[in-house]
Amino acid sequence: MSVFPYLVAAWILLMGLLGVVRSRHLVHTVVCVSVTQSSTYVLLLAVGYRKGATAPIFGQANPTGSPVVDPMVQAMALTDIVVSATVSALLLALVIQVAKRHGTVVPDELHALRG
Repeated sequence: MSVFPYLVAAWILLMGLLGVVRSRHLVHTVVCVSVTQSSTYVLLLAVGYRKGATAPIFGQANPTGSPVVDPMVQAMALTDIVVSATVSALLLALVIQVAKRHGTVVPDELHALRG
């Protein structure tokens, strides 16, 4: 198995984290968190990939005993996509509430939130 997909997943994760750290706008931070979460899709694809395998549907076209991909990894990837969309929607709703209450989405200008 190749190491390349794992390196791509690590690179996407690091770029997303770098964007979160360097962000000067809350919407940009939400987008960077989404990019960071998308690195898990690549990781799941790397884990579930099998060379020469087919979809896990058995019948006449795909007899029993032939190599198939793991359906659990596919289910985890779909669950990850749903969770990522939910987290992004929740974070964007929070950004909207911050913009309504404070009139800005720049973290440096949110004086009321400082301790």
